[in-house]
Amino acid sequence: GMIPFWFMPYALACGNTYIVKPSEKVPLTMVRIFELLEQVGFPKGVVNMVNGSKDAVDAILEHPTIRAISFVGSTPVAKHVYAQAAANGKRAQVQGGAKNPIIVLSDADMDMSTRIVADSAFGNAGQRCLAASLAITVGEASEFTEAIAEAAATRVVGSGLDEAVEMGPVITPESKARIQSLIQEGESEGAKLLVDGRDATVDGHENGNFLRPTVLDGVPKDGEIFKTEIFGPVLGLMHVDTIEEAIELVNTGSYGNMASLFTSSGAAARKFRYEAEVGNIGINIGVAAPMAFFPFSGWGDSFFGTLHGQGRDAVDFFTQEKVIVERWPKEWTRKF
Repeated sequence: GMIPFWFMPYALACGNTYIVKPSEKVPLTMVRIFELLEQVGFPKGVVNMVNGSKDAVDAILEHPTIRAISFVGSTPVAKHVYAQAAANGKRAQVQGGAKNPIIVLSDADMDMSTRIVADSAFGNAGQRCLAASLAITVGEASEFTEAIAEAAATRVVGSGLDEAVEMGPVITPESKARIQSLIQEGESEGAKLLVDGRDATVDGHENGNFLRPTVLDGVPKDGEIFKTEIFGPVLGLMHVDTIEEAIELVNTGSYGNMASLFTSSGAAARKFRYEAEVGNIGINIGVAAPMAFFPFSGWGDSFFGTLHGQGRDAVDFFTQEKVIVERWPKEWTRKF
């Protein structure tokens, strides 16, 4: 429900009409938002919602009166949307998948780092585009490894309507099965399961799509856990000796949405800010989501387009410049 607001307020403020096509998996939040929008008093046709799946998406991409496309979703779908938008002469800002690696240096506050990384990896059951799914420790790693495994094992999983619950289910049975398969693949590739959350059950919700937080240690850099967006409560751990090696791992991935560094060293933070090849940089931050007046800027396979969501980029995206050249001479002359 929150994602369209990266785009819609800017589009409306810039004088556009707007269509929202919510995910067919979670349409009800947007239905409620539009019930509230109807009370605002927009003229009919200014703000619109259409439900559907691929057919609805393709109709929007092909419609001649629609001039711009904003999208957030998986990278394979993002590539399709971007290609079709371009083929139909539309400008597009298209946000894809992510891995969002986090580097933890040995000089970091381990208690704070553990709590923040756990919230980043397992909040929303890992189903958000800035969720950390990979943690890279530099130097001595045992303290962080043991602490993050404990945080994962003790996280309270259950119905989101229970105030004591810290993590709810994943979205569909298909998503649950996919995540379980990736965990199995990670183990088959040599990673060690420190915490296995695949066989979760919640009393009273036996048919729910529940997983518990999972931690895989020693993830290989050519494996699926390193390369693939999991979109679930799974954290892979990798261990290196230097910050240079850690930054190289960050830059090796195809995605470029977010990366964060946990440290007490200003010099290390400066090095990371300049050398990490991602659009959103965090320092001692688990979810480096920029405020609305900054662009939300992924790189690599996390973004397709030129102008990002939010900030000045959004204003430029939802407007079109016009250059006017005029003269008002009192009599004809070649001089300006």
